Amino acid sequence: MLKLMLGDLTALKQQRQKITMITAYDAPSARFADAAGIDAILVGDSAAMTVFGYDQTTTITLEDMLVLARAARRGTTRALLIADMPFGSVQVSDGDTVANAVRFVKEAGVDAVKIEGAGPMAQRIREVIDAGIPVVGHIGLTPQSATQLGGYKPQGRTASSASRLLEDAVTLEQAGCVAIVLEAMPQPVAATITRSVAIPTIGIGAGVECDGQVLVWHDLLGLSGKVPKFVKQYAELGAEIVRAIEAYIADVQAGRFPEPRHTYAMSDAERERFESHK
Repeated sequence: MLKLMLGDLTALKQQRQKITMITAYDAPSARFADAAGIDAILVGDSAAMTVFGYDQTTTITLEDMLVLARAARRGTTRALLIADMPFGSVQVSDGDTVANAVRFVKEAGVDAVKIEGAGPMAQRIREVIDAGIPVVGHIGLTPQSATQLGGYKPQGRTASSASRLLEDAVTLEQAGCVAIVLEAMPQPVAATITRSVAIPTIGIGAGVECDGQVLVWHDLLGLSGKVPKFVKQYAELGAEIVRAIEAYIADVQAGRFPEPRHTYAMSDAERERFESHK
């Protein structure tokens, strides 16, 4: 199948065909998602929790994200590959932000980077885009600034805050973003934003009227513990993994594994020659 291009996302919006996105953090996960026909793979800074076991996204480093993005690239052929720019990689200066974004393109081969925030961040996003690097915006609940937002809470639940989100979306479109992730906001707010911008919106906890949806790999597959309200789990692989490992432990302890079919044969002549050296 032909590799998708960023312009294909806009075409899908115009055709009113929903866009599908999922996070992935390594080659096997990306390969599975790609084979399933996903439109876009996001190497999310959610890996801080799902892969590295931290309790917040801000702990993950640029080097961590580059390792994960390179791995996901090796498992991706058709889908678009987008990488989160982690906390600290965009906060210092325009020049540093552009340099860090360049690393994602040159070292990991991503199709775009994702940058959280609007307002003061819009000019920095423009600098990255002017350098020739596509950017996906992200507004609403932005985990990198969750402390400033009062924690991991839905955004845009008052008329004034909803209006600010709409203004932010328009600002990101004007800055040149190719798409915007809308996270944790009321459905009517996300629907208004989606109708107000020409670029695709990708929702996560933002209702069905977004142009597409994204979920975290571990949440979707039942590999996490407690998940947010907006997550639908499509499998319970965590329980299945535990069951498989328990069965392996039992077989080893009982001497049922390995069986003869799991070992390598040796000719009788070579066996006799080997035993003669004992």
